[in-house]
Amino acid sequence: MTPLKTPRVRAPELPQNALWLNVDRPLTLSQLRGGVVLLHFWTHGCINCLQVLPDLAYLETKYGDRLVIISVHSPKFATEKTETSLRQAVRRYDITHPVVLDADLSVWEQYAVRAWPTCVLVDSRGYDVGRALGEGHRDELDGAIASLLDTAASPENPVPLQLDKQSRPHRQPLAFPSKVLATPDAIYIADTGHHRLVVVTAEGELLETVGSGTPGFADGEFANAQFNRPQGLAFDRAKSCLYLADTANHAIRCLDFRRRCVSTVSRELNSPWDVEFLSDILFIAMAGSHQIWAIDLDDNTLGLYAGTGAEGCFDGSLDDAAFAQPSGLATDGDILYVADSEISSVRSVGLDADAEVRTLCGSGGLFDFGDRDGIGEAVRLQHCLGIAYGRETLYLADTYNHKIKRVRLPEGRCETLLVEGLEEPSGLSLLGTRLYIADTNHHAIRVLDIDTGELATLAISGLCAPNLCLPDNLSGGA
Repeated sequence: MTPLKTPRVRAPELPQNALWLNVDRPLTLSQLRGGVVLLHFWTHGCINCLQVLPDLAYLETKYGDRLVIISVHSPKFATEKTETSLRQAVRRYDITHPVVLDADLSVWEQYAVRAWPTCVLVDSRGYDVGRALGEGHRDELDGAIASLLDTAASPENPVPLQLDKQSRPHRQPLAFPSKVLATPDAIYIADTGHHRLVVVTAEGELLETVGSGTPGFADGEFANAQFNRPQGLAFDRAKSCLYLADTANHAIRCLDFRRRCVSTVSRELNSPWDVEFLSDILFIAMAGSHQIWAIDLDDNTLGLYAGTGAEGCFDGSLDDAAFAQPSGLATDGDILYVADSEISSVRSVGLDADAEVRTLCGSGGLFDFGDRDGIGEAVRLQHCLGIAYGRETLYLADTYNHKIKRVRLPEGRCETLLVEGLEEPSGLSLLGTRLYIADTNHHAIRVLDIDTGELATLAISGLCAPNLCLPDNLSGGA
């Protein structure tokens, strides 16, 4: 964190004609004099920004009304500039403090911000007194806030902060499902907003829910286990074990369907977003460190497989390659395919002795995105999060374009398959001619027939949100 500024600089005022969420009116710094303000510059597709949110929640709880946190959403991608996308993100990540949409980056520029995330501290008299770039600065922010509050003047005319929170219990049966895995026996759904796993038949009949529905970290019986924003799924049929990327717990979990219990395979990871199982190796899309990791499940050893950890797009050897928030994995048995979201590209990772990383489609630039079909570098995607393989074709959740696309192998020809009906799809799984889609912001699982183009919704019977199911002896009437 940069030191407190001397001489101090007056913090630019906040916009009044922008979209504000979680408050009943736009806020001004002059109204908030007497306390400390923390401005969190972020964009909701950025993993580093998301990893700061728990720190903000900690500070918010610790300091209460003496600290006002305002998230200034300065978007990178076009879709992130829209009100709909931001409102959904605020709900998805349970953000309860004020949020302002800085769609044209004017606030970003006035504060001379240069990177996501950046936290700026404004003291009780309205001065910009310090900032922290990147993540991992909770202790420094905590100490600086405590020091500023010790010397803060009493507010002259305090204005009560009336929160109008967007976050509320997710009452729909599914809440922001992020990944889906289709097998001949069952369909597994990462019910991310409800912090649980849902298992249904191909016809939508509920078979099982795993997890209490309350965010936390606990192994044990299916009903009592706890997850925190679970996402990627991979099944080991021989062991009857479903591996799950427990993203916000930074862990890989094993759901044993024979013993009906949950155990932890690995902890202290960095936002694992997806997993892929192949020949007793579990590959992990480690979004937080921009790498691909692997666990040898025979001896339970964890190691780096590919990527330097730098955020970018560099092809070449496994040791020299770079990724940018890898978020989806698929395989044909010989090659690992990666939806590399922050560079809006599809990558291939070799699995043999001379393995290399290649970019199949998309330019690989951090700010090169759009919506254009074509071949190789000519393709433009927008923050793709999900990928599936079948019949020498990759199926891609082009998340921020709200589309499903397919990439013909090996030439890398990308073409649009589904244009309408989805909102930020983020997970795919192919079973026969059926492509199962986690239609995240519609809180639904959709099924696309890849031969006919017919799209249907998987109607799930018997499922309700956690703590909303009525006992069998009660009716739902008034």
